[in-house]
Amino acid sequence: MEGIVLRKIGKQEIEDIAVGAALLGTGGGGDPYIGKLMALQAIDEFGPVTLIEPDEVPDDALVVPSAMMGAPTVMLEKVPSGEEAIEAFLKLEEFLGEKIYATFPIEAGGLNSMLPFVLAARLGLPVVDADGMGRAFPELQMVTFYLDGISATPAVLADEKGNTVLLSTIDNLWTERIARAATVQMGGSAMTAMYSMRGINLKKSGIPNILQLEADIGRSIRLAKENNVNPLQEVLNIVNGFKLFEGKIIDVDRKTESGFAKGIATIEGLNEYEGETLKLYFQNEHLLARTDREILCVTPDLIAVLDAETSIPITTEGIRYGARCVVIGIPCHPKWRTEKGIATVGPGYFGYDVDYIPVEELVKQRGRNKGTTPGWWICRRFRRTTLCCHIR
Repeated sequence: MEGIVLRKIGKQEIEDIAVGAALLGTGGGGDPYIGKLMALQAIDEFGPVTLIEPDEVPDDALVVPSAMMGAPTVMLEKVPSGEEAIEAFLKLEEFLGEKIYATFPIEAGGLNSMLPFVLAARLGLPVVDADGMGRAFPELQMVTFYLDGISATPAVLADEKGNTVLLSTIDNLWTERIARAATVQMGGSAMTAMYSMRGINLKKSGIPNILQLEADIGRSIRLAKENNVNPLQEVLNIVNGFKLFEGKIIDVDRKTESGFAKGIATIEGLNEYEGETLKLYFQNEHLLARTDREILCVTPDLIAVLDAETSIPITTEGIRYGARCVVIGIPCHPKWRTEKGIATVGPGYFGYDVDYIPVEELVKQRGRNKGTTPGWWICRRFRRTTLCCHIR
């Protein structure tokens, strides 16, 4: 299914992007329902938002991503109003002495892909179709901007009480440490304005067309529901992904710790996976999927959990006992497969004693997807040639 090119973001586009963002958020990135409601309210009040391509941003223009940081589980009780994000942006503008030209999402995620539209609608800014991950990751330095040496600071954090924190740190790892501690004191979540950069930096270091991709995913799931068909195959085609497992959730060990939602979900195999058990390890986002015998997918590749009937994404805080689900794997952006990328977001960083192997190689090794033919295709996701698989 060919995507519809987006320019004006209204209510239907928000609905579609929210679903696609939750899928690419790999379980994290904030609650998609809350994010969607915030964006819909802002657009209803202030009108549609203009979406622009990175190439349309002047090289010297100041652009800043908007995001929430903290544990997604906290969002279920501590719902943001949107004022926090505006306050963070205004404080950063005041410090820099310059108006922000545009905003964009720092990552893919149910809330963090929606927040820029809330901010843009209320401040009259365009949103750039790019982000810094192509998925979601749990820590502030885990962005492609960090890979290219762009500083996270000056950075502003804001909470619902009216508190703001301005940070200037020696490097982005220290930004993560200090901001995480402040976020815990702010109640477990805060809105941020950081990684201010010029248009030329975004063009070089950002991951383009991410919002378009999210809209395509969400639209395919919506149309499949309207036509009473399972959208899984269409979703896999759009993201060049792989079905890894299908089953029923039989246990969830989840806790909020040090500003993260951490845990393990256990899934009992059904249908062709009967007799197998899958464990999903997560820290806000799903990071490792493995059975007793083998690894199915590992960070930085994407692991998404979908409802078995509707293919609606299930977040880490939304995983519940008894839910029937499908687990899929998606190749990450090539920037994450570099030496610095693996050092920043690979399994070793999170303490998993496994090597990173691309998901397409793991699928090939497993031989589970019979009738799957590897080949070189033009990847719609990143407009590049890539090795991917399509189930016939």
